[in-house]
Amino acid sequence: MLPVLIFPQFDPVMVHVGPLAIRWYAMAYIAALLIGWRLVRRLVALAPRAATALQVDDFLTWATLGVVLGGRLGYILFYQPGVYLAHPLAALQVWHGGMSFHGGALGVVIALALFSWRNGLSFLGFSDRVTVVVPMGLGLGRLANFINGELWGRPAPASLPWAMIFPQAGPEPRHPSELYEALLEGAVLFAVMWVVSRRAAVRERPGFLSGLFLFGYAVARSICEFFREPDAFIGFLPFGTTMGQVLCVPMAIAGMGLMAQAMMRPPRPVLMPADAGADAA
Repeated sequence: MLPVLIFPQFDPVMVHVGPLAIRWYAMAYIAALLIGWRLVRRLVALAPRAATALQVDDFLTWATLGVVLGGRLGYILFYQPGVYLAHPLAALQVWHGGMSFHGGALGVVIALALFSWRNGLSFLGFSDRVTVVVPMGLGLGRLANFINGELWGRPAPASLPWAMIFPQAGPEPRHPSELYEALLEGAVLFAVMWVVSRRAAVRERPGFLSGLFLFGYAVARSICEFFREPDAFIGFLPFGTTMGQVLCVPMAIAGMGLMAQAMMRPPRPVLMPADAGADAA
Protein backbone atom coordinates (compact mmCIF):
# COMPACT_ATOMS: atom_id res chain seq x y z
CA MET A 1 0.00 0.00 0.00
CA LEU A 2 1.28 3.45 -0.87
CA PRO A 3 1.88 5.83 2.06
CA VAL A 4 -0.97 8.30 2.54
CA LEU A 5 -0.22 12.01 2.62
CA ILE A 6 -0.89 13.91 5.84
CA PHE A 7 -2.24 17.44 5.67
CA PRO A 8 0.76 19.64 6.53
CA GLN A 9 -1.10 21.83 9.09
CA PHE A 10 -0.28 25.24 7.64
CA ASP A 11 -0.56 28.27 9.87
CA PRO A 12 -3.70 30.10 8.67
CA VAL A 13 -2.03 33.39 9.64
CA MET A 14 0.39 34.51 6.95
CA VAL A 15 2.13 37.17 9.02
CA HIS A 16 1.74 39.02 12.30
CA VAL A 17 2.25 42.78 12.28
CA GLY A 18 2.12 43.77 15.93
CA PRO A 19 -1.38 42.93 17.16
CA LEU A 20 -2.61 42.58 13.57
CA ALA A 21 -2.81 39.12 12.05
CA ILE A 22 -3.00 38.90 8.25
CA ARG A 23 -4.56 35.59 7.24
CA TRP A 24 -3.97 33.72 4.00
CA TYR A 25 -7.71 33.83 3.29
CA ALA A 26 -7.81 37.61 3.52
CA MET A 27 -4.66 37.90 1.41
CA ALA A 28 -6.27 35.73 -1.28
CA TYR A 29 -9.16 38.21 -1.52
CA ILE A 30 -6.81 41.19 -1.58
CA ALA A 31 -4.52 39.67 -4.21
CA ALA A 32 -7.46 38.63 -6.39
CA LEU A 33 -9.00 42.11 -6.28
CA LEU A 34 -5.72 43.90 -7.04
CA ILE A 35 -4.57 41.58 -9.85
CA GLY A 36 -8.09 41.46 -11.27
CA TRP A 37 -8.28 45.26 -11.21
CA ARG A 38 -5.12 45.58 -13.30
CA LEU A 39 -6.27 42.97 -15.82
CA VAL A 40 -9.73 44.50 -16.20
CA ARG A 41 -8.12 47.89 -16.95
CA ARG A 42 -6.51 46.21 -19.97
CA LEU A 43 -9.59 44.26 -20.98
CA VAL A 44 -11.98 47.24 -21.07
CA ALA A 45 -9.68 49.01 -23.53
CA LEU A 46 -10.09 46.27 -26.13
CA ALA A 47 -12.52 47.10 -28.92
CA PRO A 48 -15.36 47.62 -28.50
CA ARG A 49 -14.36 49.63 -25.45
CA ALA A 50 -16.48 48.82 -22.40
CA ALA A 51 -15.28 51.49 -19.94
CA THR A 52 -12.38 53.78 -19.16
CA ALA A 53 -9.47 52.87 -16.93
CA LEU A 54 -10.60 55.46 -14.38
CA GLN A 55 -14.04 53.86 -14.24
CA VAL A 56 -12.42 50.50 -13.54
CA ASP A 57 -10.48 52.17 -10.69
CA ASP A 58 -13.76 53.42 -9.23
CA PHE A 59 -15.42 50.03 -9.61
CA LEU A 60 -12.78 48.32 -7.44
CA THR A 61 -14.48 49.63 -4.29
CA TRP A 62 -17.89 48.51 -5.54
CA ALA A 63 -16.55 45.04 -6.37
CA THR A 64 -14.95 44.70 -2.93
CA LEU A 65 -18.21 45.53 -1.17
CA GLY A 66 -20.16 43.21 -3.48
CA VAL A 67 -17.83 40.27 -2.82
CA VAL A 68 -17.63 40.70 0.96
CA LEU A 69 -21.25 41.64 1.71
CA GLY A 70 -22.73 39.29 -0.87
CA GLY A 71 -20.48 36.40 0.12
CA ARG A 72 -21.27 36.76 3.80
CA LEU A 73 -25.03 37.28 3.38
CA GLY A 74 -25.18 34.41 0.90
CA TYR A 75 -23.54 32.06 3.39
CA ILE A 76 -25.97 33.14 6.11
CA LEU A 77 -29.08 32.78 3.94
CA PHE A 78 -28.10 29.66 1.96
CA TYR A 79 -26.33 27.60 4.59
CA GLN A 80 -27.03 28.57 8.22
CA PRO A 81 -29.98 30.98 8.49
CA GLY A 82 -31.17 29.50 11.79
CA VAL A 83 -27.81 29.91 13.50
CA TYR A 84 -27.46 33.56 12.57
CA LEU A 85 -31.08 34.39 13.41
CA ALA A 86 -30.37 33.09 16.90
CA HIS A 87 -27.00 34.86 17.10
CA PRO A 88 -27.17 37.89 14.73
CA LEU A 89 -23.92 39.46 15.95
CA ALA A 90 -22.05 36.35 14.77
CA ALA A 91 -22.72 37.54 11.21
CA LEU A 92 -20.07 40.23 11.75
CA GLN A 93 -17.39 37.71 12.73
CA VAL A 94 -16.09 37.13 9.21
CA TRP A 95 -12.67 36.12 10.57
CA HIS A 96 -14.25 32.84 11.65
CA GLY A 97 -14.96 32.00 7.99
CA GLY A 98 -18.25 31.52 6.22
CA MET A 99 -18.39 32.97 2.71
CA SER A 100 -20.56 31.77 -0.18
CA PHE A 101 -19.37 32.15 -3.75
CA HIS A 102 -22.96 32.18 -5.02
CA GLY A 103 -23.77 35.03 -2.62
CA GLY A 104 -20.60 36.86 -3.58
CA ALA A 105 -21.46 36.46 -7.27
CA LEU A 106 -24.91 37.92 -6.67
CA GLY A 107 -23.33 40.80 -4.75
CA VAL A 108 -20.99 41.58 -7.64
CA VAL A 109 -23.86 41.39 -10.16
CA ILE A 110 -25.78 43.97 -8.13
CA ALA A 111 -22.65 46.13 -7.87
CA LEU A 112 -22.12 45.85 -11.65
CA ALA A 113 -25.72 46.79 -12.38
CA LEU A 114 -25.70 49.85 -10.11
CA PHE A 115 -22.26 51.00 -11.24
CA SER A 116 -23.11 50.58 -14.93
CA TRP A 117 -26.36 52.52 -14.48
CA ARG A 118 -24.67 55.37 -12.62
CA ASN A 119 -21.88 55.67 -15.19
CA GLY A 120 -23.92 55.13 -18.36
CA LEU A 121 -22.12 51.90 -19.26
CA SER A 122 -23.42 48.80 -20.98
CA PHE A 123 -24.12 46.39 -18.13
CA LEU A 124 -23.42 43.29 -20.20
CA GLY A 125 -20.45 44.84 -22.00
CA PHE A 126 -18.76 45.82 -18.73
CA SER A 127 -19.71 42.54 -17.04
CA ASP A 128 -18.09 40.59 -19.87
CA ARG A 129 -14.70 42.13 -19.10
CA VAL A 130 -15.01 41.72 -15.32
CA THR A 131 -16.10 38.07 -15.38
CA VAL A 132 -12.98 37.10 -17.36
CA VAL A 133 -10.80 37.59 -14.27
CA VAL A 134 -13.18 36.18 -11.63
CA PRO A 135 -11.86 32.58 -11.92
CA MET A 136 -8.42 33.80 -10.89
CA GLY A 137 -9.89 34.98 -7.59
CA LEU A 138 -11.73 31.69 -7.18
CA GLY A 139 -8.52 29.75 -7.61
CA LEU A 140 -6.68 31.83 -5.01
CA GLY A 141 -9.61 31.47 -2.62
CA ARG A 142 -9.59 27.68 -2.93
CA LEU A 143 -5.86 27.57 -2.27
CA ALA A 144 -6.53 29.58 0.89
CA ASN A 145 -9.21 27.03 1.85
CA PHE A 146 -6.58 24.31 1.49
CA ILE A 147 -4.07 26.22 3.63
CA ASN A 148 -6.78 26.63 6.28
CA GLY A 149 -7.47 22.89 6.18
CA GLU A 150 -11.18 23.44 5.55
CA LEU A 151 -13.76 22.27 2.99
CA TRP A 152 -11.97 18.95 2.63
CA GLY A 153 -13.08 16.19 0.29
CA ARG A 154 -14.97 12.95 0.63
CA PRO A 155 -13.22 9.71 1.64
CA ALA A 156 -10.84 8.45 -1.04
CA PRO A 157 -9.18 5.07 -1.55
CA ALA A 158 -5.80 4.90 0.16
CA SER A 159 -4.31 3.77 -3.16
CA LEU A 160 -4.98 7.22 -4.63
CA PRO A 161 -1.50 8.79 -4.80
CA TRP A 162 -2.68 12.21 -3.62
CA ALA A 163 -5.22 11.00 -1.03
CA MET A 164 -4.69 13.01 2.13
CA ILE A 165 -5.60 12.69 5.78
CA PHE A 166 -7.05 15.88 7.24
CA PRO A 167 -6.66 15.44 11.03
CA GLN A 168 -9.74 17.54 11.77
CA ALA A 169 -11.82 15.26 9.53
CA GLY A 170 -10.72 11.98 11.12
CA PRO A 171 -8.30 9.21 10.14
CA GLU A 172 -9.75 8.44 6.69
CA PRO A 173 -7.78 9.49 3.61
CA ARG A 174 -9.74 12.03 1.60
CA HIS A 175 -9.74 13.85 -1.70
CA PRO A 176 -7.99 17.26 -1.44
CA SER A 177 -11.06 18.74 -3.11
CA GLU A 178 -9.90 22.31 -2.47
CA LEU A 179 -7.09 21.70 -4.97
CA TYR A 180 -9.52 20.18 -7.48
CA GLU A 181 -11.61 23.34 -7.23
CA ALA A 182 -8.57 25.60 -7.50
CA LEU A 183 -7.67 23.80 -10.73
CA LEU A 184 -11.11 23.58 -12.40
CA GLU A 185 -12.91 26.66 -11.06
CA GLY A 186 -9.71 28.67 -11.07
CA ALA A 187 -6.92 27.83 -13.51
CA VAL A 188 -8.89 25.98 -16.20
CA LEU A 189 -11.87 28.34 -16.25
CA PHE A 190 -9.60 31.40 -16.25
CA ALA A 191 -7.63 30.00 -19.20
CA VAL A 192 -10.83 29.37 -21.15
CA MET A 193 -12.22 32.83 -20.37
CA TRP A 194 -8.95 34.57 -21.25
CA VAL A 195 -8.52 32.78 -24.59
CA VAL A 196 -12.14 33.36 -25.64
CA SER A 197 -12.02 37.03 -24.59
CA ARG A 198 -9.17 37.69 -27.02
CA ARG A 199 -11.53 37.21 -29.98
CA ALA A 200 -13.05 40.47 -31.17
CA ALA A 201 -16.07 38.60 -32.60
CA VAL A 202 -16.92 37.43 -29.08
CA ARG A 203 -16.43 40.85 -27.48
CA GLU A 204 -18.83 42.32 -30.05
CA ARG A 205 -21.66 40.22 -28.59
CA PRO A 206 -22.35 41.62 -25.10
CA GLY A 207 -23.36 38.97 -22.61
CA PHE A 208 -21.57 36.01 -24.18
CA LEU A 209 -18.54 36.08 -21.89
CA SER A 210 -20.72 36.62 -18.82
CA GLY A 211 -22.83 33.65 -19.84
CA LEU A 212 -19.75 31.54 -20.53
CA PHE A 213 -18.45 32.27 -17.05
CA LEU A 214 -21.75 31.41 -15.34
CA PHE A 215 -22.12 28.18 -17.27
CA GLY A 216 -18.44 27.24 -16.94
CA TYR A 217 -18.40 27.82 -13.21
CA ALA A 218 -21.62 25.87 -12.71
CA VAL A 219 -20.17 22.87 -14.55
CA ALA A 220 -16.79 23.03 -12.80
CA ARG A 221 -18.32 23.45 -9.33
CA SER A 222 -20.85 20.66 -9.91
CA ILE A 223 -18.06 18.26 -10.90
CA CYS A 224 -15.96 19.18 -7.88
CA GLU A 225 -18.94 18.70 -5.56
CA PHE A 226 -18.77 14.96 -6.29
CA PHE A 227 -15.41 14.92 -4.46
CA ARG A 228 -16.13 17.53 -1.76
CA GLU A 229 -17.59 16.58 1.61
CA PRO A 230 -20.93 18.37 2.11
CA ASP A 231 -21.20 20.76 5.03
CA ALA A 232 -21.99 18.75 8.14
CA PHE A 233 -24.93 20.96 9.08
CA ILE A 234 -26.59 20.36 5.68
CA GLY A 235 -25.38 16.99 4.44
CA PHE A 236 -26.71 15.50 1.23
CA LEU A 237 -29.94 16.71 -0.34
CA PRO A 238 -32.44 14.49 -2.20
CA PHE A 239 -30.96 12.24 -4.92
CA GLY A 240 -27.49 12.63 -3.39
CA THR A 241 -27.07 16.21 -4.53
CA THR A 242 -25.41 18.96 -2.50
CA MET A 243 -26.35 22.55 -1.82
CA GLY A 244 -23.49 23.70 -4.05
CA GLN A 245 -24.89 21.71 -6.99
CA VAL A 246 -28.42 22.98 -6.42
CA LEU A 247 -27.24 26.59 -6.42
CA CYS A 248 -25.35 25.96 -9.67
CA VAL A 249 -28.50 24.99 -11.58
CA PRO A 250 -29.86 28.56 -11.96
CA MET A 251 -26.34 29.75 -12.79
CA ALA A 252 -26.04 27.24 -15.62
CA ILE A 253 -29.48 28.12 -16.97
CA ALA A 254 -28.73 31.86 -16.82
CA GLY A 255 -25.37 31.29 -18.51
CA MET A 256 -26.88 29.35 -21.40
CA GLY A 257 -29.59 31.98 -21.77
CA LEU A 258 -27.06 34.83 -21.92
CA MET A 259 -24.92 33.06 -24.51
CA ALA A 260 -27.97 32.23 -26.64
CA GLN A 261 -29.23 35.82 -26.54
CA ALA A 262 -25.77 37.17 -27.35
CA MET A 263 -25.55 34.98 -30.43
CA MET A 264 -29.03 36.00 -31.64
CA ARG A 265 -28.32 39.74 -31.38
CA PRO A 266 -26.39 41.50 -34.15
CA PRO A 267 -22.76 42.18 -33.20
CA ARG A 268 -21.96 45.59 -31.79
CA PRO A 269 -19.75 47.69 -34.11
CA VAL A 270 -16.09 47.70 -33.20
CA LEU A 271 -14.71 51.09 -32.20
CA MET A 272 -11.77 52.50 -34.06
CA PRO A 273 -8.44 52.33 -32.17
CA ALA A 274 -8.44 56.10 -31.77
CA ASP A 275 -11.77 55.87 -29.93
CA ALA A 276 -10.31 53.45 -27.42
CA GLY A 277 -8.79 56.48 -25.71
CA ALA A 278 -5.50 57.22 -24.10
CA ASP A 279 -7.06 56.65 -20.68
CA ALA A 280 -6.70 52.88 -21.08
CA ALA A 281 -3.14 52.92 -19.80
